[in-house]
Amino acid sequence: LKHRSRPTLPSTGLPCPEPAAMDSQEAQNQIAQMISFIASEAQDRASEIQKKGEEEFSIEVHRLITEQKEKIRGTFEKQAKMIETQYAIAKSMAINKMRLEKIKARQEVMNQIEADVRPNLAKESQNKAFITKLIVQGMLMLLEAEVVVRCRQADAKLVQGCSSAAQTEYTNLIKTETGASKTCTLSIDTLFLKEGCLGGVALGCFGGKITIDNTVDIRLRLTMEQAKPAIRALLFPSA
Repeated sequence: LKHRSRPTLPSTGLPCPEPAAMDSQEAQNQIAQMISFIASEAQDRASEIQKKGEEEFSIEVHRLITEQKEKIRGTFEKQAKMIETQYAIAKSMAINKMRLEKIKARQEVMNQIEADVRPNLAKESQNKAFITKLIVQGMLMLLEAEVVVRCRQADAKLVQGCSSAAQTEYTNLIKTETGASKTCTLSIDTLFLKEGCLGGVALGCFGGKITIDNTVDIRLRLTMEQAKPAIRALLFPSA
């Protein structure tokens, strides 16, 4: 190995003195200071990281809580709306059901009224004057020279017995109302009304092409329809 010469001082040319060896205690102190500095830096860094983590955790917790609140609020509003809709439907159905029951009850009363008067009308259909008026009404609606009268088979003799009076009354009414002389010949149809009807007559002309239904059944139906508002007002004043 080559021997390396020591450096010399420029002013004297003498070799530079060697640095004194570091004291052991001083070295320990420096190491302790370095360790303390590093530990302090690490502690500060750890505090910053912890603080930042806590802030991020707090922000995340707040976000999750807000998100869950919105989710719960949305679910609640949806359920509340569904319940409100179901209640509205149930209420509407209950109101409609009540209305239908009321209409049904009223109709039952109207049907009962009609059923109660049917026996009286059946008796009235055997009244000669009543049948004569029904025939004359039909004749006045047709205003034809020849008219065929249809009735129940059981009422054929009764209607036949009313024909002469009906023809005379028809002629007199036309004369009184218009001053014209007009007659009408009646004949009994070979076909009869259904035996289930209450009676009355149906009139026709021109081979049945024009007909007038003046049976008791149709008169009752028309009367009930026309009088329905008055009957309802009398029976159901608060409706």
